[in-house]
Amino acid sequence: MTRWILAAIAVVSGAGLAVELLHDRIPEQILLHLSLSYEGNVPTWLSSSLLLGCAIAAGLVASEATAWRRHWWGMAIAFGWVSLDEAAEIHEHLGGLVGTHGILYFDWVIPAAAVLVALTALYLPFMRALPRVTRNRLLLAAVIYIGGAVGMELPLGWWTERHGNEGLGYALIDWVEETLEMIGAAIALVSLLAYRRERR
Repeated sequence: MTRWILAAIAVVSGAGLAVELLHDRIPEQILLHLSLSYEGNVPTWLSSSLLLGCAIAAGLVASEATAWRRHWWGMAIAFGWVSLDEAAEIHEHLGGLVGTHGILYFDWVIPAAAVLVALTALYLPFMRALPRVTRNRLLLAAVIYIGGAVGMELPLGWWTERHGNEGLGYALIDWVEETLEMIGAAIALVSLLAYRRERR
């Protein structure tokens, strides 16, 4: 399954990069359906599906857990929310509340960072209690996903403020962001399924 998931990401991400590089030579409808810079298309469906899979996998672990059950349910809810956000574009409408500039042009990253710090503190004992392999896999998934979802918003905001959200520069930064999100979600899904299988 891991190979199939990675193959799907490679195809979707590769197609997204191709349509950006061939932007002026292809029909606009193809760009809209395959570009990682647009929402409500094939890349959005794949990202949301991977995150929903993570939510279901974490929920299955939670339903069978004898320890840290609330933390597992919390993880399932968090993945479910992020899956919904990916499909419904909720966080895109939270910008402009603070009016920051530069790398904080997309100012929704400020409350997002605060939430991440709180979750890190809350989940630190839980992560320490996990088997080393599972812990390392989930940490890797978190670093890659958050690095894309929040970290890449910083250079993207800087670029957008100076050059707008059109053109190849914006598209490439956004492509890196969305690809990292898909890879991080895939690692998390595989890790959760592997943990459940090992526990059973």
